[in-house]
Amino acid sequence: MRTLPRAHAAGESHGIDLAPMLDFVVNLLIFFIITAVFVKQAGVDVSRPSAGGGTEKQSKSVVIDENGGVSIDGKAIDFRAVRAHVEQFKAVDPKGGIVVVADEHAPTGALVVVADQVRLAGVSDITFMTTLLAKSQ
Repeated sequence: MRTLPRAHAAGESHGIDLAPMLDFVVNLLIFFIITAVFVKQAGVDVSRPSAGGGTEKQSKSVVIDENGGVSIDGKAIDFRAVRAHVEQFKAVDPKGGIVVVADEHAPTGALVVVADQVRLAGVSDITFMTTLLAKSQ
């Protein structure tokens, strides 16, 4: 009778050779360490106001109602007069800003025209707000 060769002899146990796998892992580790050095995080610089400044800028509000009407200081004005009013305000306080308060249902065109008039008056500090203004009867 023929004897079958034994696959696992008692003294001849062969393990898995881990040397190639360890070489591969070390190469990956070196690759990721080197590439991580060159990755630069993209970010946005934020300039936060200081708490102890003490100097507050004055601002003037330009209100746009839901029909596209413009008012400054509670007085209804034509949108073409916004520039003149803003220039008068800028003459009094050159560092002042403008707050454009628009109704949620105000026409976008009116908002753009008012913003253009404020820019043409030389004010670059414009803040936009939307709100639901009460209907004037």
